[in-house]
Amino acid sequence: MPELPEVETIVRGLAPRLAGRRILTAEFLCPRIVRGHPDRIAGKTIRAIRRHGKYIVIDFTDSSASLGIHLGMTGKLLLDGEPGPHTHAIVTLDRGVLIYDDIRQFGRIELSAGFAAKLEKLGPDPLSIPAGVFADRLRTRRAMVKPLLLNQSFLRGMGNIYTDEALHRAGVHPRAIASRLNPRRAAQLHRAIQEVLLESIGTGGSSVSDYVDSDGRPGSFQLRHRVYGKEGEPCQACSTPIRRILVAQRGTHFCPISSRTATADHVLLNAHSIRTITWLVVAIFVM
Repeated sequence: MPELPEVETIVRGLAPRLAGRRILTAEFLCPRIVRGHPDRIAGKTIRAIRRHGKYIVIDFTDSSASLGIHLGMTGKLLLDGEPGPHTHAIVTLDRGVLIYDDIRQFGRIELSAGFAAKLEKLGPDPLSIPAGVFADRLRTRRAMVKPLLLNQSFLRGMGNIYTDEALHRAGVHPRAIASRLNPRRAAQLHRAIQEVLLESIGTGGSSVSDYVDSDGRPGSFQLRHRVYGKEGEPCQACSTPIRRILVAQRGTHFCPISSRTATADHVLLNAHSIRTITWLVVAIFVM
């Protein structure tokens, strides 16, 4: 499933080439993926294309409702691509053609009055949220951190791949309780999320299934995955075999040694506090 880096890569590839283009015709061949009336974009001129979470959003010069595209599991948005058996939308421009392919048809293309409100319900972007705000949001949630990061109302754009990779880099167990992460580990997780996302964008995203960019080129960040899809392989940090478990019904990859639960942190913190108090008492008596 294309996640934030893949969608960002597509948007960066399309934005400079679509701005100012006029839409001549718009054909939508699969009612299953259509929401509202996207056929009404015919005759409009594209002002800009941007990413909002996992959505590709196309804005028009007449300031009318924006077109939203969600790639689902296997969606592809190709500029000047050749239509094929899984092509479900063809948008002909005054220069070029935009093709939407989707084998499994879990994606959607939407032009409706309610689309803007839907975007407003999504959480902050993980690439722009300040570390302090991120830590504050964690502190109020008594949920396991893995499903919390996948919750689009908490952070928009995170998916299974980059959540596993970020948790591993931060040394946070996927079943850790968010509110129990101390400030240091919350900061580590914030930094790991942004590092992983930016690295992936820099390499064109992860092509672990059908993903390609707007020119049909695969990404290469899958070659840098440390845990996702690495079940049984040695952890790069400690050589412990990577495990795969289910967390909130999602396949989850982690190293049982490199990742600790927040409860373990709590125990370690308490033990450290007890040792500190003990040494203080001893010091007082000695003095």
